[in-house]
Amino acid sequence: MKQLLITVYCLSFVAMSSIQISSWGEEQSRENAETIIVYGSDTCHFCVDTKQFLKDKKVTFVYYDVDVNEEKLKEMLFKLRKAKIATSSLSLPVIDKDGEIFTNSEPFEEFLNKILE
Repeated sequence: MKQLLITVYCLSFVAMSSIQISSWGEEQSRENAETIIVYGSDTCHFCVDTKQFLKDKKVTFVYYDVDVNEEKLKEMLFKLRKAKIATSSLSLPVIDKDGEIFTNSEPFEEFLNKILE
């Protein structure tokens, strides 16, 4: 998890100046507007618990492990910046639900319920 935070912090600076990410964002936001996307890490227990919660509730979602998928890490960082969510104290998982971006920054049970709202 510490490695992920360091990676996110470093990539956030690199991604800020990337023209490729800027042109990518609008197309991807529309494409995924009606899907729940979970950005997480297989080493994060909150991420694992979130995936299991959604499976138990029979909620369709797409999961990306940002530890191994650099493109999805960049996508997540772009969406966080666009939503004006600080990446300096990022808490996984990050959810994109119908274009609304939020992180695990509340009590975990409230966070899970927010996904279902």
